[in-house]
Amino acid sequence: MGRLIIVLLFLSLFIPFSVLAKEAPSEEEMYRKRMELYKKVEAVTLIPWYYLAAIDQYERTIRTVRKDLPKPEGIISIYFTEEQWSGGWNPNRNDVNPRSIAYFDGMGVDGNGDGKAERTNDEDVLFAMAKYVKQYGMDHDNIKIALWNYYKRDRAVSIIVGKAKMYRHFGRLNLDQKSFPLPIRYNYSYKNTWGDARGWGGRRIHEGTDIFADYGVPVLSTCYGIVEMKGWNKYGGWRIGIRDINNTYHYFAHLNGFVNGLHVGQMVEPGMMIGAVGSSGYGPPGTSGKFPPHLHYGMYKYNGKTEWSFDPFPYLRRWEQEAKRNRR
Repeated sequence: MGRLIIVLLFLSLFIPFSVLAKEAPSEEEMYRKRMELYKKVEAVTLIPWYYLAAIDQYERTIRTVRKDLPKPEGIISIYFTEEQWSGGWNPNRNDVNPRSIAYFDGMGVDGNGDGKAERTNDEDVLFAMAKYVKQYGMDHDNIKIALWNYYKRDRAVSIIVGKAKMYRHFGRLNLDQKSFPLPIRYNYSYKNTWGDARGWGGRRIHEGTDIFADYGVPVLSTCYGIVEMKGWNKYGGWRIGIRDINNTYHYFAHLNGFVNGLHVGQMVEPGMMIGAVGSSGYGPPGTSGKFPPHLHYGMYKYNGKTEWSFDPFPYLRRWEQEAKRNRR
């Protein structure tokens, strides 16, 4: 053993570490491999790639924040339990035989043609999900029915359908770019106020960061996303809610107004103007001026069961710094 260690140390002086230890694929490589797999399964099953990508991304986002689910490790993040995969009455929970799995009505399939249906194989997993969806049909309405019967939650269906719409619209998987919510050429100020006490409308905490600026300063989308909500709220006034591809909900409140034509279901991009800074809220529709003009910006995460707010301040700082660097 000691001689082996000496040999390895000697080799490391002359051979790059990337040769001795397999390098993790880059983010671009991961996106490329996923897209290749989505397109491959689409060609066989005729389920559009963007639905497969949306299901996979939805599960990826909930698995990263849930403690009752294992963290994703492969290229594909769709998760089947042992019982789902092998079949409820199958005595072998680790069964990889496609025939016996089918006999016990398991969802596992051999997707890559190696004769085994492996729950840890990305291709097998994606084919299994596509096969499940296909039994309901390949059109939009039947895919929605399949999703509801699988997840049993309207929220899950609407989020997955929204992701599919985004992937189809933009035609790519990398939709992670972010933007500061105000143009940095304007005067504005903000500090970390997340979690502070609020009294109007009952005791509650402040679920966001207030960015103070003049009336009419443009408010920009912080992400690639889909508009889930637009309208009035007695607390937030005129407000907009946008959900991004990573299942984060971006909330913009106290607006002075919206961009003409902005509507629920619309696709937005980072830096796209969606409204303007105002002081609306704290009353019935039209109430304004009860506080200085500012943008209330919040971020929320949905884990497949519940949604909660988290502190947006560190993200705002990062996006602001990036915007300043890009302006130089």
